[in-house]
Amino acid sequence: MSERRITFDTVLDLCSDEHRRIILAVLAEEQRSLTVNDLRRTILTYNHHTPVTNASEAVLTEIRVSISHTHIPRLESAGVIEYDSERNVVEPTEQFDQLQPHLSAILDIDPNLNEPVEL
Repeated sequence: MSERRITFDTVLDLCSDEHRRIILAVLAEEQRSLTVNDLRRTILTYNHHTPVTNASEAVLTEIRVSISHTHIPRLESAGVIEYDSERNVVEPTEQFDQLQPHLSAILDIDPNLNEPVEL
């Protein structure tokens, strides 16, 4: 894929959803490939404040579906991640690095993400 410039409007659009902000924050913090289960666990921790073992099946399914059908496709179409559906792995791209200055500023002011987002 050819590298394209990430516009500020794209950054704002990608950060418009809380689950997507959590995904972007953990990718920025970890700086490596993550599984869909890693992303789901992180969303549960930071958005639902519960570990996977205490979450209802309905909540787990809702998060998995939103990650797979909404957030991953949106991030992939923006060119900031690559998704391997066979391995269920998300990997940040070189274009993800373009997000860093704006992403850091947005995440720093998000009152729900007041600490580093980690696995």
